[in-house]
Amino acid sequence: MKAVVLAAGKGTRMEPLTSDCPKVMLPVANKPILEHIVDAAVEAGVDGFVFIIGYMEEQIREYFGDGKAWGVSIDYVRQKEQLGTADAIGCARGHVGDTFLVLNGDMLVGADDLKALAARKEEAVICVKEVENPSDFGVLETEGEKVVKILEKPKRPPTNLANAGIYLFRESIFEYIDRTRPSERRELEITDSIQMLIDSGAPVGYRPLAAEWIDIGYPWDLLKATEYLLKDLKGKCEGTVEPNVTLKGEVAIGKGTLIRSGSYIEGPVVIGKDCDIGPNCFIRPSTAIGNHIRIGNAVEIKNTIVMEDTHVGHLSYAGDSIIGRRCNFGAGTKIANLRHDGRNIKIMVKGRVVDTGRRKLGVIMGDEVHTGINTSINTGVMMKKGSFTYPGEFIRH
Repeated sequence: MKAVVLAAGKGTRMEPLTSDCPKVMLPVANKPILEHIVDAAVEAGVDGFVFIIGYMEEQIREYFGDGKAWGVSIDYVRQKEQLGTADAIGCARGHVGDTFLVLNGDMLVGADDLKALAARKEEAVICVKEVENPSDFGVLETEGEKVVKILEKPKRPPTNLANAGIYLFRESIFEYIDRTRPSERRELEITDSIQMLIDSGAPVGYRPLAAEWIDIGYPWDLLKATEYLLKDLKGKCEGTVEPNVTLKGEVAIGKGTLIRSGSYIEGPVVIGKDCDIGPNCFIRPSTAIGNHIRIGNAVEIKNTIVMEDTHVGHLSYAGDSIIGRRCNFGAGTKIANLRHDGRNIKIMVKGRVVDTGRRKLGVIMGDEVHTGINTSINTGVMMKKGSFTYPGEFIRH
């Protein structure tokens, strides 16, 4: 069986992290989001993929190649214009067999769920997740084991079954994609195609997801996903650990990495290749440090993603933050991650204020940001690619 993976979008809500990187290639637990999806699908028995690509597609092609490293085949289809999910899935016509899965490149799903989905016999099957706030999602109206209607963000949801955006289709879906017309959002919605399939009398089922389902829609969702995946981390050391280093819990250390004396690392923590850590630094749980990173003397890092080729200068602190590639922290850079009143952190995204749902959130830092010494950064600050601060500056917004 093949899986179609939708990976064409930029992910504008993920800015500034997607200025130089497609959303699906952002790291979670030191691997691209898309690689976690491929791993789960391969474990479920998928032997071929069709990647629907667009924005900065060369990064995806270069990383995954023809798929041989994963023991699968990968075809690439470019979506020229992003006209909606139905249009994206329609791009896979001629590249799949009679039955195929559809996965979103920014949603983490378990292998067992995909294996169970692939075994279903209906004309289409929609994966769902039971949620407390169904009016925020596309919701399924059901009769027994069949889907009778798909409602988009209804005020009075008939069920709490939210559409998880993961599907099994037969080749017949392409006929209904051809008949789909633009929605109010001026997009071709796959849910409209499925509704026409339902109305034709074809059996369309649903399957609740048993495992965690993580939709990575905003930058801080990367932290949630990393926390979740690191729970199953198995510690290993392929680098060098000097005397008087404490490794507590599950800590994975990559090849060529040096952990200097006096460092205290409390897992789960993953550290990539060719890093230089310490001396005397404190790395706390749920932290993912990428490749070629320098963490200086007396630095503390907690529940943070640090992307490749970044340098965190001595006497600095970063908590509950996402730090892009090739950044440089001047000595003494401090990031606040908790409001005085303890309320949730709110961030401006695409012109509107969004409640992150997190009491603790530091900085969302794009690539190639440089901070001057003794810079202080407030909670929930977003710093665009290439920005910088002066020594002693306080960044409030």
